[in-house]
Amino acid sequence: MRRYSFVTVDVFTNQRFGGNPLAVFPDASGMSDAEMQSLAAEFNLSETTFVLPPDDPANTARVRIFTRTTEMPFAGHPNVGTGYVLAQQGRDKNGKLLFEELAGLVEIEIQRNESGGPVGATIAAPQPLSLGVELPVEEIAACAGLKTDEVIVQSHRPIQASLGNPFVIAEVEAAALKRAAPDIAAFRKSVTRESALKGRLGLYLYAHEGEGRVQARMFAPLGGTFEDAATGSAAGPLGALLLSLSSDAEKRLDIRQGVVMGRPSLLQVVARRGADGIRATIAGQCVPVLRGEAEL
Repeated sequence: MRRYSFVTVDVFTNQRFGGNPLAVFPDASGMSDAEMQSLAAEFNLSETTFVLPPDDPANTARVRIFTRTTEMPFAGHPNVGTGYVLAQQGRDKNGKLLFEELAGLVEIEIQRNESGGPVGATIAAPQPLSLGVELPVEEIAACAGLKTDEVIVQSHRPIQASLGNPFVIAEVEAAALKRAAPDIAAFRKSVTRESALKGRLGLYLYAHEGEGRVQARMFAPLGGTFEDAATGSAAGPLGALLLSLSSDAEKRLDIRQGVVMGRPSLLQVVARRGADGIRATIAGQCVPVLRGEAEL
């Protein structure tokens, strides 16, 4: 029997049992792909991470991210949470870590308290903003169980956006955001009709709450996540998308998510224009919850 230590942390919150829970295996050396996928399904969280030695010794680690059903090229709360866990173990160098992932290198800067202990992390998404297919308003409304006129299109139509992991982003009315609920049949119809989605649809809905503040919800029922409490890899593209619609050099955005679920989260996004396009960082705090061993 092989034993692997794990820890769980609540990410994008400073309160235990808030934010988005994450399981982290700080040393997954020797695990097979199938074992990683099985463990992620067993934990039944939106994501579980597995830390391996880096291919390039100049980097901190190779990090693999699994949902209940598949491996992800990049994700937000898994990077924030894994960075926090490794910093607790003293594996950062001067507060910085560099993770090798399928989408590219992810830079992480650790946030510390006055005593020097880690409290969270800021991650830099591995790719600049890329925009994909636009989806019909009627289709998005159906996926979210809303009326067509509750989807707002004055700034942009529902559009696929990515910084390494694509999501369809749509603005909706504030009252509609609270009522939204994923319709699995409509999700299946969308991915069947639109080949550019490649069988995956993560829908990120948001409503403005004031200058620099929005509330958001993310649904990905076909991947096993009926609703996600905090989605950094969607929050970053939202900030980058909104910056792309302006002439500003930078946009800062505080995103509240998980409110309807009873797991309030705060994601702080900074999007900036650069030589290769619009890039973004996503920051948040973490709280440790569980630790134990898995037997394989």
